Amino acid sequence: MSVDPLHRAGTPQRSTTSPPMSGPGANAIEVRRSARRRRTVSAYREGDRTIVLIPARMSEAEEQRWVSVMLDKLAAQESKKVLGDAELSTRAERLSEQYLGGRARPDSVRWVTNQNTRWGSCTPAEGSIRLSHRLQGMPEYVVDYVLLHELAHLLVPGHGPRFWRLLEAYPRTERAKGYLEGVVAAERLPHLPAARGE
Repeated sequence: MSVDPLHRAGTPQRSTTSPPMSGPGANAIEVRRSARRRRTVSAYREGDRTIVLIPARMSEAEEQRWVSVMLDKLAAQESKKVLGDAELSTRAERLSEQYLGGRARPDSVRWVTNQNTRWGSCTPAEGSIRLSHRLQGMPEYVVDYVLLHELAHLLVPGHGPRFWRLLEAYPRTERAKGYLEGVVAAERLPHLPAARGE
């Protein structure tokens, strides 16, 4: 019986996946399969590439799912570097230019610690945007979505069809909304006592 050279133990298979987004932060993704790797999946940055290590037996659908999960984990780790208010303002300006034609121009953008039931708020009359400190440490695309959501309120006050049309331009709107819904759902789960020895 001949051995398939691509599935020999110790010889990782490599495949390249296209980046899920474009613009700043986007990079090439290289998936490396290994017959020695049984269950674990890991990822790291190598220059402008992201390397994702997976077991060789994974299907293509599992590969895609795990690549997405690992990109989110890396983004969350990287975004733990807390952005200051000045960086938030710069980001708001960039998002406004990119997705709203530069029409949304806040006078202030800042983190606040008194918003525990909402992710962000906007006061159009003052041109002020406030983001909950609870967003700190979440993936960049989630923070960008909330920031863009509040920027859109500078142009359209309510949540009607005109408002949602403004957010259609942001390609990760649905994914960010799903992430935030998952966070809220997880907060509602009962907290189980830790097992002995943990």
